[in-house]
Amino acid sequence: MRGIRGLIAVCLASLAIGAQPAHPAEPQVVRAAVLRVEQGNPLPISRLDLPPADLGFAGARLANDDNQTTGRFMGQTFEVIEADATPETAAATLEQLIAQGASFIVTMADAETTVALADAAGERALVLNATSPDDRLRNELCRANTLHVAPSRAMLADALAQFLTWKKWDEWFLIEGSHPNDRAMAEAYRRAARKFGAKVVEERVFADTGGARRTDTGHVQVQKQMPVFTQDTEDHDVVITADESDIFAAYLPYQTWEPRPVAGSAGLRPVTWHPTQEAWGATQFQRRFERLSGRYMRPVDFQVWAALRVLGEAATRTRSTDYAVLRDYILGPEFELAAFKGQKLTFRPWNHQLRQPILLIHDRVMVSVSPQQEFLHQVSRLDTLGWDEPESTCKLN
Repeated sequence: MRGIRGLIAVCLASLAIGAQPAHPAEPQVVRAAVLRVEQGNPLPISRLDLPPADLGFAGARLANDDNQTTGRFMGQTFEVIEADATPETAAATLEQLIAQGASFIVTMADAETTVALADAAGERALVLNATSPDDRLRNELCRANTLHVAPSRAMLADALAQFLTWKKWDEWFLIEGSHPNDRAMAEAYRRAARKFGAKVVEERVFADTGGARRTDTGHVQVQKQMPVFTQDTEDHDVVITADESDIFAAYLPYQTWEPRPVAGSAGLRPVTWHPTQEAWGATQFQRRFERLSGRYMRPVDFQVWAALRVLGEAATRTRSTDYAVLRDYILGPEFELAAFKGQKLTFRPWNHQLRQPILLIHDRVMVSVSPQQEFLHQVSRLDTLGWDEPESTCKLN
């Protein structure tokens, strides 16, 4: 018996030795960068909304941890370089990142800077837009080397419009800010109204007159000003606010002349992520982020996380870290990403926009998720949000 056991042990040891390579392979490296470009946004109305110092970067760190977990079993290593820049220094910073071997650049920048960075990167790197919602980036300003993980304004507006249509709240009072990004968001809501059969019964512009809003605008002033501003309107079901600049919308709930719900930039809001999201396994994901960063996850954190997870998923599926192999797989029909939203996320081939559900939330709960079940599509219900292929003016070369 001892002899048989000894023979078995020797055989198993021989098999183990034979299974091991004589020279362990060097780990394959995927090197990416997260480039955060200063955008000069004013301070938010509420101090609760002040951006944390690690906004976006915290999402990148969680994504890198997730990628490393799988990478260890695949012989792959993931590295992320974090960089800050101004619009004036962004191009030079991009060159430094590419020189350091980063072939995938996740950007937190406005539309103009995003396009400039994509043109500067050319075929040397893939740019993943994590923050700019500008619809022009998905249409006339689209670039073949750019992926859009951030939803477009059209996607956000369509997500809200579907829910309001389902509620039969189809008469809208639209209030837009006076800044260019506010006007662009207002146009997205007009487009959504036409698309889903709602009607904008009246429009008004809230002019930004400057001043230190958090000290100059007390609750007594707001309580008097907002009812007057919203007085004598056409009959409407809901107030839609287009206020990306965060100037006035937060003051509207409970202050309108008519008792009407507020949606858009305040009240019921369309977002990619929110701390209240717990469905589809998101609770564990939320807790991991909170342990890592000491705060709740914000939409920008989620979008940067998703951008880097795109790389991790591609590397796992292709068993490669080669730039061209990863790029082609990400842009191909087989790519999909699980992101705690109830269905797989994929890229639209006609404009490189990431398909994804949009959460509809208010401060403490998630109200709904769009696309709504009643809105059908011949390919994917996610393509009812934003620019569908027949509507797109993007020409990818």
